Amino acid sequence: MMARRALVTGATSGIGEATVRALVADGYQVIATGRRVERLEKLSAELGCEIVAGDLSTDEGVAAVAEYALSGGPVDVLVNNAGGALGTDTVLEGKVNEWRRMYEINVIATLQLTQALLPQMIEHGGDVVFISSTAGHGTYPGGGGYVAAKHAERQIPNTLRLELVGKPVRIIDIAPGMVKTAEFSLNRYHGDQEKADDVYAGVENPLLAEDIAEIVRWAVSLPAHVNIDTLIVRPVAQASNTLVARNQGV
Repeated sequence: MMARRALVTGATSGIGEATVRALVADGYQVIATGRRVERLEKLSAELGCEIVAGDLSTDEGVAAVAEYALSGGPVDVLVNNAGGALGTDTVLEGKVNEWRRMYEINVIATLQLTQALLPQMIEHGGDVVFISSTAGHGTYPGGGGYVAAKHAERQIPNTLRLELVGKPVRIIDIAPGMVKTAEFSLNRYHGDQEKADDVYAGVENPLLAEDIAEIVRWAVSLPAHVNIDTLIVRPVAQASNTLVARNQGV
């Protein structure tokens, strides 16, 4: 029996890298993609996964990644993980270029790669996994641009389920809350490590990238007739986007 093939975006760090590791361990033939070639090469050397570098915010990047992935045969699992947040400005003071960039990387890039791989999935069957966010389920002060992008991204899987009902394609939306990774908050705060660290200060056991990767692995391993429609995942210490338990004095 041939190994199932999976394409994971945003694979050079965080949830994407952890997902590559989890799927490789589960016997998948994984194609890891991202922009940072050196990190991809290191991942390939360690895990034996295939790699293809590409900037999914460009038409050329999407086309190159899709062409490479499909050249090896049908892709059984697409994990749309690439994305991110920029800034914490209010709506009044929000930088339009950051809002636009967040829409491009969270929504348009996800849309285009999904469009490129869906036809063969409709024919052969497959799973499309969206790593969205609890930001797609509620807003918070300073999160307007990211929240808007994630609300928009969430409507891709919501609509696809309606349009593909009866087809052999599972549409899975996993919406993590607070996940402590090395780069998400650092990128959001434009490299300010102190501000990035403050996001998780005093929080006992925030989610880790490996937690979300395990959920992805589980969701795609279920019997073919079982679909995890939408799954919101938070650490026990987080009740909502704005209510987080923190240890006193930290």
